[in-house]
Amino acid sequence: MRKIWAIGFNTFREAIRNKVLYSLLFFALVVIFASWAFGSLSVRDHARLTTDLGLAGMSIFAVIIAIFVGVNLVYKELERKTVYTLIPKPIQRYQFVLGKYVGLVLTLTVQIAVMSATLVVVLLLREAPVGRALAMMVGLILLEVLVVTAIAVLFSSFSTPFLSGLFTFGVFLLGRSVPDIRAVADKIDQGVATPVLRGIARIVPNLRYFYVSGSHVDGEYVTINGVFVDWGYVGTAGLYAALYVALVLLFAMWLFSRRDFI
Repeated sequence: MRKIWAIGFNTFREAIRNKVLYSLLFFALVVIFASWAFGSLSVRDHARLTTDLGLAGMSIFAVIIAIFVGVNLVYKELERKTVYTLIPKPIQRYQFVLGKYVGLVLTLTVQIAVMSATLVVVLLLREAPVGRALAMMVGLILLEVLVVTAIAVLFSSFSTPFLSGLFTFGVFLLGRSVPDIRAVADKIDQGVATPVLRGIARIVPNLRYFYVSGSHVDGEYVTINGVFVDWGYVGTAGLYAALYVALVLLFAMWLFSRRDFI
């Protein structure tokens, strides 16, 4: 664990010095503040519009940051040839992968904390309610980012940054569409397409577990501005995220252990 944390903190220090990362964070903050301006255009429910746009911007940019940082995970080490000096040392390859993931998690947690604090300030200025539902939604966004980061780490363990980013973004889109994919599979229910669609829905992570505002949960419509989920649901989503991340990282460590650096 000491070696994993050492690699993680080193990854965190490298990430926070990345200028592109700050550019993405800046645009995320601009979107959050822009939600205030768009909320002013609404004659009614301006606070609701500000909350919805702010959370949507936070979610999208958090995922973009996770993909951008995650897909460059191993490639930069190979490009700089630093991985060739680390592997011969008494560091197992699984420790290298886990350490990199820990560093990314620390980086993204700080990013989401900054965006959340900015959104709270905007909502307070708008005199919009800031309560338990907002805290749960931020927690669910963080869980989604952890899953997306693990997927980015998986693809970066054997592919180039461009392909890794393309694959990760594709999985993200499929993950957000899992309920729709299942609905289509149940509707057509014939030919080869049905098992293929159901297989995709089982393999990709169901990211709709994490962005629940404006969707149906157990037959009930939930929204950040009205009836929302409880902490029990957040705990269940956290367990689902932990299990999925663990499986993905195990696969990533296996692939990385088989990679030839000679």
